[in-house]
Amino acid sequence: MAEQTQSKANATPAAAERVPTIIVDDVHVIYRIHKGAAANNGATAALKRIVSRTKTPNIREVHAVKGVSFTAYQGEAIGLIGSNGSGKSTLLRTIAGLLPPAQGAVYTHGQPSLLGVNAALLNDLSGERNVVLGCLAMGMSPEKVKRVTPDIIEFSGINERGDFASLPMRTYSSGMGARLRFAIAATKDHDVLLIDEALATGDRKFRARSEQRVRELRANAGTVFLVSHALGSIRDTCERTIWLEGGVLKMDGPTDEVCNAYEGR
Repeated sequence: MAEQTQSKANATPAAAERVPTIIVDDVHVIYRIHKGAAANNGATAALKRIVSRTKTPNIREVHAVKGVSFTAYQGEAIGLIGSNGSGKSTLLRTIAGLLPPAQGAVYTHGQPSLLGVNAALLNDLSGERNVVLGCLAMGMSPEKVKRVTPDIIEFSGINERGDFASLPMRTYSSGMGARLRFAIAATKDHDVLLIDEALATGDRKFRARSEQRVRELRANAGTVFLVSHALGSIRDTCERTIWLEGGVLKMDGPTDEVCNAYEGR
């Protein structure tokens, strides 16, 4: 099992040296998928295999990330691009500590926080109540939560076409939910913030607010990773970009160079 160590960053943005926040060292991530027929994959079939001590049939391995290595530093905003299935989201989940590498290691200097479009909010609760619970979960005091809740709702833009903040989350579009998730997460200054596609949702006004907030997070010594198929958001937000293809790190460098190479592939 690969080692993942996490410790609180104690350097300041004014430090003369570049302070590493994430070291990804020869990371491989492998999924094991049961590909047998449905009749062989149910609970009854599994119980029979346990009783008879037979092996699970038809297990296929998917090598999602293949030997990726790089170092990220305080104050960087790094884009992650690549075609569908290239391993971008898998890599983010591995950096966040949600997926163990099969080989290699991820070392973090600070606490990564993963913000994904599919991050869980409670569908039966109102948007406003989800804001309160999300902020409390991030360690804010009740007094601060009460103070920042109106700002979060305004930032997300969910009330621009009615009082959606008082409605259950299940009434929201996927874009509204993604904007609210970003607004909640971005209220706090993070050591490392991992964003999966959230900036691609919403109108131009929301994207401008989001990109400005990413710049503020970087200025406060944070490191931001942004996965997006919208190269415009990557170019506007990130000075460095990593291109993954087929689980392999294909290019790592200045955003314009990497995006131009990706567009010309």
